[in-house]
Amino acid sequence: MSVCILRCDGGRRVHQRVNTRYTATHIGHYAAVGVTPRIRGNDGARFAKPAMSPHNAKATQGNASQRNGVVMRRSHITHRGYRMIRKLLASLVVVTGIVTAAPTFAQDSGNNTVNVLYAGSLVNLMERSIGPAFEKATGQQFRGYAAGSNKIANEIKGKLRRGDVFISASPKVNASLMGEANGDHVTWYVNFAESPLMIGYNPQSKFASQFKSKRWDEVLQQPGIRIGRTDPKLDPKGAFTVEMMTKAAGLYHQPDLVEKTLGAPENPAQVLPEETLVGRLQSGQLDAGFFYSTETSDLKIPAIHPAPELQAKASYTLTILNDAANRPGAVSFVDFLLSEQGRALLKQHGVDVVKPVVSGAVQSMPPSVQAVIDAATH
Repeated sequence: MSVCILRCDGGRRVHQRVNTRYTATHIGHYAAVGVTPRIRGNDGARFAKPAMSPHNAKATQGNASQRNGVVMRRSHITHRGYRMIRKLLASLVVVTGIVTAAPTFAQDSGNNTVNVLYAGSLVNLMERSIGPAFEKATGQQFRGYAAGSNKIANEIKGKLRRGDVFISASPKVNASLMGEANGDHVTWYVNFAESPLMIGYNPQSKFASQFKSKRWDEVLQQPGIRIGRTDPKLDPKGAFTVEMMTKAAGLYHQPDLVEKTLGAPENPAQVLPEETLVGRLQSGQLDAGFFYSTETSDLKIPAIHPAPELQAKASYTLTILNDAANRPGAVSFVDFLLSEQGRALLKQHGVDVVKPVVSGAVQSMPPSVQAVIDAATH
């Protein structure tokens, strides 16, 4: 199928045919000047006509009018044509949403959607397991957003992003959102799981064999090795990485270990968004990186356990934001995640489930959340 456009070019009428493979781009261009393209099948059959705005319709005289250099004609509109145009415009919306870089606000599409902001290390768990299971169990819609925990907190404080539920990888992040001085976004939170920091590597990397025969810190110092980690200012994992390497420098008596392996704390050659780190490793863009056990276990990434003296770990917390647009839905999601079914899913994905511990104003918690916590601790 192709799209036919009538336009003016230097006073000449031009009939332009484009393949539907480029439909979204062309529709976006012509929509900017108020034109809906005419749809034709491969056999030339016409399905729809250009749509006129009220302004164009008013200005139209006879069979055609010209506005902003665009020729618009009347023709019979079929139901099939309308359906095709709607599909094409829907494609445009998707494409536009992907390429547009602007502050994002979670849109409330009714009380059936729960917007969950969560630590980027939980992408696979949330999008492929918890989210679908929640939707199946409750009939509600899960909408997730993944990023470094500190980054999400900064976006919440800066009013760049809203959500119903917030899952972070460190209690310190929640503390930064509590109290009037911090915007009073969080009143209470629950520690519900942990995940230790590991050194993961690509099994296809030329350095892979060395991780089996040498101590991991020695391999990370090899010339040419590509290491990935997260920003210590935006993500607890990044801060844990620097902390662990600093401890390793003392344990292994190598004062310059941090400089040799990581470079500067915000080294642009290594620092990546948390939600992209696993993908970079799996695609071969990285030889090794720092990951939580939930990531390495869940995605079958070969990993090295650092010595117990060096252990650092994520402590996952869960809360309902005070300005949640869908509070009932948020309560339903928290109840599900802390339930027996939710905790079983966490274990399946390599998360160390712990007894829930509440911090903050316990009396502000929804009764159903308190009940599910009580059930999990007995």
